[in-house]
Amino acid sequence: MEVVIVVCAGFVLDLLFGDPHWLPHPIRLIGLMISGCEKVLRRIFPSSKGGEFIAGIFLNVIIVCTSFAIPYFLLKGLTWIHPWLRYTVETLFCYQIFAGKSLKQESMRVYKCVKEEDLLGSRKYLSWIVGRDTENLNFKQIIKAVVETIAENASDGVIAPMLFMLVGGAPLGFLYKGVNTLDSMVGYKNEKYQSFGKFSAIVDDVFNFIPARITGIAMIISSFFVGFDGKNAWKIFWRDRHNHASPNSGNPESACAGALNIQLAGDAYYFGKLYKKKTIGDDNRPVEAEDIPRTAKIMYAASVLCLVIFEGIRLILVVII
Repeated sequence: MEVVIVVCAGFVLDLLFGDPHWLPHPIRLIGLMISGCEKVLRRIFPSSKGGEFIAGIFLNVIIVCTSFAIPYFLLKGLTWIHPWLRYTVETLFCYQIFAGKSLKQESMRVYKCVKEEDLLGSRKYLSWIVGRDTENLNFKQIIKAVVETIAENASDGVIAPMLFMLVGGAPLGFLYKGVNTLDSMVGYKNEKYQSFGKFSAIVDDVFNFIPARITGIAMIISSFFVGFDGKNAWKIFWRDRHNHASPNSGNPESACAGALNIQLAGDAYYFGKLYKKKTIGDDNRPVEAEDIPRTAKIMYAASVLCLVIFEGIRLILVVII
């Protein structure tokens, strides 16, 4: 029962306050651990493909286990002091694990620049939230990139951690964030990380397999309630969810493209290299700046829907068990 309360409270706190820059954030600490461990492991293991792959496995195990162990034992210790102290700290942890408000804020920064026809500003702020090259993107490509990012991170930043937290509290939520942060930092298919980050990319795909599909379906259902094309969202989800290099990202992106009646994905540059990609959705109308807040609206609607369903299932299991 306590898990239901702290996760719900964490979600509401994120909805209200987001990620204040003055508040120390544990995900940044995970990022620092990854960078530090990477440097050490690269010195220990040979620079061959096999050596880098083994080093990447060690990196993943170290970061994932540490991300779980530190909050787990900290919360255990706080329980011995006083249960309410544990609940307070765990609520704060859950709040910091959610990333919905910060995602919306960063996206709306790009939206504001697009509305003001500030191309350089749009590219700059977009580069803060995507991994692709942004230097040569036009407004249409920028808008599509933001929409895709919000849709994908509706799963990675909100619904997936919500699911893991409701199963195992903040420690399991941090374990997931360790997996996800590893993928965002080393899971690239470029020369530097092709071998070193391969294991982390695989682990992230496994952890996100179910949440990504839940997110896609939640977006479809939510579209009916917030004024978007739920019927087309289902059509595009079913048809185009595999039109993505990632086994997971295509699920929320296809649902979002269908709900908005726009076309997403297509070719993109990463680290100066062109990657050929299939498109997702039908080009029924041109993308426009307003598609950014519309996508944020779908993200929040899907998140609230999942929160209600997940917590309802958790409460039922508590009563039964």
